[in-house]
Amino acid sequence: MSDLLYIDLLIEGRSFVLNPGNEPVLCNNSQSIGQDIIHAILESGLATELVAERSPTMRADILTRLELLIESDERIEPGTVVISEESLKRLWITAGTWDFGGVSARVDL
Repeated sequence: MSDLLYIDLLIEGRSFVLNPGNEPVLCNNSQSIGQDIIHAILESGLATELVAERSPTMRADILTRLELLIESDERIEPGTVVISEESLKRLWITAGTWDFGGVSARVDL
């Protein structure tokens, strides 16, 4: 699909990305959805809980809550969210969207 359904400012490393003219760079569609996933996780407070938790059982509970949070986005297909822990402070998230196929995002906690 080539239509621009979702347009957002591109953010990397918690800062706006600027072009050579110091104007914000735009992102769209699947990139925007991936970015929204990252922000939802960081704003939910679940990332802080995950970093602080050492119990494998409680970490699994937080990861389930993260999965449900991501699936609550109407653009995400339920049942397609996969969260992998690369380290205690980095998550890889993949999910299927209704309009743009798969999206992936890296969350640095």
